[in-house]
Amino acid sequence: MQQISEQQLEAALKRGVASLDLNLSDEKINKLISYLNLLIKWNKAYNLTAVRDPMEMVNRHLIDSLSVIPYIEGKRIIDVGSGPGLPGIPIAICYPEMSVTTLDSNGKKTRFQLQAKTELGLDNLTVINKRVESCDFEPFDQVISRAFASLEDMINWTHQLCNKDGVFLAMKGLYPEEELSALPDGYELKICHRLNVPGTEGERHLLVLGRR
Repeated sequence: MQQISEQQLEAALKRGVASLDLNLSDEKINKLISYLNLLIKWNKAYNLTAVRDPMEMVNRHLIDSLSVIPYIEGKRIIDVGSGPGLPGIPIAICYPEMSVTTLDSNGKKTRFQLQAKTELGLDNLTVINKRVESCDFEPFDQVISRAFASLEDMINWTHQLCNKDGVFLAMKGLYPEEELSALPDGYELKICHRLNVPGTEGERHLLVLGRR
């Protein structure tokens, strides 16, 4: 695989950020690149993501995670089934004033996240290594997940983590008609955002679910 320079990665990230109409400071761009470099390094030893190509990681991991930034709100958010910290760590970088929790049952992946938290100085990030069913924290304003489970399972497993007025943000590919028809009683689709994620094939949707 040809060697990709840091300048090329940064240029690709900036192009993606511009196409998402996001306005990120140089400091945030630098932290996102530092996170990416750490992920590339750890991935060689620990197989944290199936995506190996650094340029592909920019689009499929960073830009994909950043596409939800306009829809993040509230004071506290939890990323369930976060893997190597996606989208939780990019959210924590973009919203330093927000309390961001990432949750994953894979110890290898949460160890990587803790390393990223330390190296990037993310004081607003809490990393938890647990199964979601066994978690019972003070409820959050938003519960987000990226290709973690069906909508039905996501709500059944994480309902206790969401404020009664809070919302679930499910990052999906194709619009999941069947999954929506199987939502648990008392829950509904509030709104669906079609995400335009440059450099990725196929559709991307963000489904905002909440209590009726």
